[in-house]
Amino acid sequence: MNRLFLTIIGVVSIATAYAAEVCTDGCVVGSREDAYGVYSPVPALDIKMIKQAPRLESLEGKTIAIVGGSFMAKVTHPELKRLIMQEFPDAKVYVLSEVGSAGPFPGAGMRSERKEAFEAKLKELGVDAVISGNGGCGLCCPKETGNCSVAEHMGVPSVMIAAPAFAEQAQCAAAAAGVPVLRVAIYPGAFATHTHEELLKNTQEKLWPQIKKALTEPITDAERKQASRFSSKEKKGVVFTGSVDEVNTYFTQQGWSDGLPIIPPTQERVAEFLRFSPYTADTQLAVLPVANRAVTALHVAINGVMAGCKAEHMPILIAFTKAMGNGYFRRTLSSTHAWNPYCWLNGPLARQLGVDSGAGEISAPVNAAIGRFINLAMRNLGGYYPAINRMGTFGYLMPWCMAEDDAAAYTLGWRPYHVQLGYGVNENVLTAASALEWGNNMSPATTNPQKIMELLAWDATQNEQFAVGSGTPFVYRTFVMTPSVAGNLAKSYRSKEELEAALIKTARRPLMERAYANYWANPGSAFDPQTYTVSRHAAKLKRSEHAETTATPPWLAWCGVKSLDTVPVMQKEKTAILVTGDTDRNKTMCLPGGGYGSVRIELPDNWDQLMEEKGYAPLRSFYLKPRHDVTPLKP
Repeated sequence: MNRLFLTIIGVVSIATAYAAEVCTDGCVVGSREDAYGVYSPVPALDIKMIKQAPRLESLEGKTIAIVGGSFMAKVTHPELKRLIMQEFPDAKVYVLSEVGSAGPFPGAGMRSERKEAFEAKLKELGVDAVISGNGGCGLCCPKETGNCSVAEHMGVPSVMIAAPAFAEQAQCAAAAAGVPVLRVAIYPGAFATHTHEELLKNTQEKLWPQIKKALTEPITDAERKQASRFSSKEKKGVVFTGSVDEVNTYFTQQGWSDGLPIIPPTQERVAEFLRFSPYTADTQLAVLPVANRAVTALHVAINGVMAGCKAEHMPILIAFTKAMGNGYFRRTLSSTHAWNPYCWLNGPLARQLGVDSGAGEISAPVNAAIGRFINLAMRNLGGYYPAINRMGTFGYLMPWCMAEDDAAAYTLGWRPYHVQLGYGVNENVLTAASALEWGNNMSPATTNPQKIMELLAWDATQNEQFAVGSGTPFVYRTFVMTPSVAGNLAKSYRSKEELEAALIKTARRPLMERAYANYWANPGSAFDPQTYTVSRHAAKLKRSEHAETTATPPWLAWCGVKSLDTVPVMQKEKTAILVTGDTDRNKTMCLPGGGYGSVRIELPDNWDQLMEEKGYAPLRSFYLKPRHDVTPLKP
């Protein structure tokens, strides 16, 4: 038993023993044999709240910065400047092009050159107030909130402009930056669905009165109390005692559960998980954005118990928790486009624990339990709450866990993914990723490696960022393929790197299609066809996205068109190729998504002894024999 753990939380009765009657948050439940004493899965914030400066007495004669460039800001911001100058002619107003922006407020211990440059510019210009916006999506809202957070840290009053559904997200982001109260001027509806005239009218009648009040009226105690929900302190020890049903109800009410049943995180269960950790209970593993929570091994164990994982999964859960701190992985996770987090494993540990890499893999019990942990970790460890600051418009799939079939890849002469990164084939590695879709298979009806590659390249052009590929030109993609398809490809492509190079060369999209998608479905802005046509936009993209007149892509060339203006859609080092899935099916799948975060899985020194107690074979029995012709790359 971990003595430090017992010191921290105390010895409590569990399972069929009589439960403690008083919880640390004041709840009282009578002693009975079916009651469980349970712990909170949420860490403390690792941020100190600032004391905010008084609001301004008036905007008369003040220097005001209107910054941010998201969601129709090109219409609302000039109109706000006009309204300010009309009512306060002695004021001075600077706009985005003159001030710049800070970007998202950096997490604990992180540095941002953009933030520092923005801060310096506010000082240089003597800015008295900051207006930032417009928050209309899950990624732009924290970005524009960063401007307000920098201002408040400098003692400069601010106000954020956001659509109704994004007000809480802005306030969450500000709290994570140490700003107790962020005032939000709420725009009535979705910016991009309103006409130019509606935008002007709503700026005049709805936004401007709110902005004036936000910058000039004192912050009230009621506002501070309301905002405190985003910065509550960690609850230690037994926080609730009750039956399984009562525990589940309480956790759902607290926002600690995703609504599905949980296993009560009792002292005995949590302590068992900690036995399988290389860390003591109070070892801090990471300070995780977006909420800047200081996560310890104890918190990981609690969430692992809740998810229905087994104690021996603990090293995997710790590795995923560490991966959550990777900026490339987490950058997209708040988006309205619903990037779904998932992970895959490489190495002998996955095989020892039975993490499936075959038919139906993500639905296998072990894989599914780890996926459930990811869902709870997003909420409790990372501070992501659906419809509050995790803004997927239609919600999220349950996260999933999978494994690459290292042996199958190795047999083909292809490096498993972790070996591509420079790890040894018998090291254990978890990679966290995110995807915008799942389950849209492609089935090559040929054994020709060239044609299979062309089909994969075509699939890449169809699976971009956002539904019609209207977002950024280059995105991360994970290609998963069954061993049979990989075997056919390996006849011509001696390595995954060779296959990736061929895909990058082949996966090109007609410029006309790209221009149409980016014009009519541009996330955050709408173009005026009267002043800026699709043809003009295509000419702009031809320059900015390096369009070339190329041979017509293979999937269109059969029509007789010899050449087209095309743009590339793939970029080196933004692709993962995994050999996995049903060995008896000819399947591939392209998952467009966010970046990757890979973490070495650490095991306690007595791992083999612990696993022997559980009836597992030794880890070494799951090793692959090294091959001299498949060697690790340099890290």
